Amino acid sequence: MTTPITSLDHVTVLARDLPRAVEDTTVLLGRLPSWRSRGDGVMTVMFTLANTSLEIVAPDGVGPQGDRVRAALEERGEGLASACFRVADIDRVVRRLTRLQLQPEAVVDAESRDIGTDAALRWRRTRIPPAAAHGVRLFFLERGDERPLSAPTDATAVTGLDHLVITVADAERAAALYGAKLGLDMRLDLARADWGVRLMFFRCGDLIVELAKRLGETADGAARNDGFMGLSWRVADADAAHARLAAAGVDVSEVRPGRKPHTRLFTVRNRNCGVPTLMIEPAPHRQAAI
Repeated sequence: MTTPITSLDHVTVLARDLPRAVEDTTVLLGRLPSWRSRGDGVMTVMFTLANTSLEIVAPDGVGPQGDRVRAALEERGEGLASACFRVADIDRVVRRLTRLQLQPEAVVDAESRDIGTDAALRWRRTRIPPAAAHGVRLFFLERGDERPLSAPTDATAVTGLDHLVITVADAERAAALYGAKLGLDMRLDLARADWGVRLMFFRCGDLIVELAKRLGETADGAARNDGFMGLSWRVADADAAHARLAAAGVDVSEVRPGRKPHTRLFTVRNRNCGVPTLMIEPAPHRQAAI
C-alpha cells in the first residue's frame, strides 16, 4: 500500500523583501496573487495554478514563525525552502511514515484568512524532520478547502509547474525515500555521462519531481545532504512567454530545444526570488493532455 500522495500541494519560497518578491513573481508567472495572509510573525502570499501553488513567505513583525524565517534567511538566503505534498488521508500518512521510521510530527489543524476578503482556508498537516529526508524540508497536507486560482494577466501566462528539481548526494538513498517510502511513481532513471548527471523522474499528479545526482563525485553521499535546485514552469508557447518576459526587463536566455524530444525551453536569470528557473513548452501531445 502506497502513501496516498495525490499531488504537489505547494512549494515555499522565503523572501526578505515581500513586495519585490510578489511583483517579480507576478511578472514571472503572468498571474496575480490569489491569497494574502498575516500571522505569527510572517506575511504569506500565494499564487495558485492548476496543478500546484507557490507560497512566498517573509518576516512580518513579532512571532515564533517569523523568528524561524529570519534565521533561515540568515543561514541559507532567499529561495526554495520546502515542498508540501497533498494527501487524501493525513492520519493514514502519519501511520505509514511512523512505520517507516520517518518520524512525522503530530498532525496540526491550521487555518488562514485572506487579508482582502476574510475568506478562510483550513487544512491538516504534518512534516518529517529534515534529517529523515536527507536535509530537505517535506510537509504533507490534507486540505479542507480549495484555494482560489491566480488570475492571468496575459495570454502567455504560466499554466502550471512542470518539474520540481532536487539535487541528491546518494541516488539510491533518494530513490528509496521518494519511491519506496513516499510512494511516488518512478517513470525514468537515466544516467548520461555526456551530461555528467543521473536523473530520476517521479510522477506526482501531473508534474514531475526530478532528482539529480552529479556523476563522478567521490565524497560519501550518505554523509551529505540533498537540497532544492529549482523549478521548471510550463508555458503553452515558449516564444510568446519569452517575448513577454523580455519586454518586462527580465533577463532571459534564448529559446532552445529541451533534452526531451519536441520540448522547447529558456532560462530565467533574474527576478526569480533566488530560485533557478526554467520555462518549458511541453511536447505537443503533452500539451493536449493537460
